[in-house]
Parts: sequence; structure tokens; C-alpha cells
Amino acid sequence: MIKEYSDEELAAQPIGAWSGEAYRRVVGALREALAVENLTQPHWWILNHVAGKPGEWTRAALVRRLSRYDDLGIDFDEVFDDLITRGWLTEQEGLTLTEAGEAGRLRARDRNARVHERTHQGVDPADFVTTINVLRRMVDNLGGDGNLPD
Repeated sequence: MIKEYSDEELAAQPIGAWSGEAYRRVVGALREALAVENLTQPHWWILNHVAGKPGEWTRAALVRRLSRYDDLGIDFDEVFDDLITRGWLTEQEGLTLTEAGEAGRLRARDRNARVHERTHQGVDPADFVTTINVLRRMVDNLGGDGNLPD
């Protein structure tokens, strides 16, 4: 059970420590879920983007789009090559998922959904929205892009 604290105690907490801990926990749980399929987050990002616009993405365009989210120094070409070698992705006119790739993406999506459900347990949706808006404002205040991704 999570302990209750006064508003004064909570207001004095370091946002960097708490946002960092939340990031490590959430991303760690997602990475663990993806690892069941031998996937990384960049695999997941590529699969989802390609599924959303089959044949429209190129490697270069997706690398430009996704690099800002990579915190591990991933070689995206290795990820593309891995998905092609698995038979999950084809690269002709543009990138397209194969039937096996879509099946793998759906399995990973279901695992990620379970992580999201665990993450949101006991969190009022309005509180979640407020949290996202506060973090967006802080990012913007410090010179980052506080807008939602396209």
C-alpha cells in the first residue's frame, strides 16, 4: 500500500528523481515485455509506424522520426535488417509488414497493453492528464518540445 503524505511534503519532492524513477520503471517493464519476442523498443516503434502507413515509410524517414526517442544508441539499420531477416518486414517501394510481422506486432502490442494497464492501476484518468500536462509544461520551460508527437 502506498503511503499518504501532505501536500507540503509532496511539493518539496525533486521532480527529476521521481520522473526519472517513473521512466526507468515504465520503460523497463515495456522493454521486458518486448524482450519476450526478442524485440527492442526501436523494433516496436518501427513495426507500429510501418503498420500505420504501409509502403509509405523509408528507412531514412523512420530513422529521422524515431531517433529522438532512442536512449540506448541503437543502430536502426541493424533493427531494420533484423526485422527483414525474421521475415517480418519487406523493403521494396517502401516498408511493409509481412503477415508474420503483423502477428508479432499484435503479440507485442498485447504485452505492452498489459504493462500500461498495470501502470495506470489506481490512477484517475484526470490525474493522468494533469500529470502529462505538467510534464509537457516542464519540458517546454526547459527548452524542449512540449507538444505531443505527430
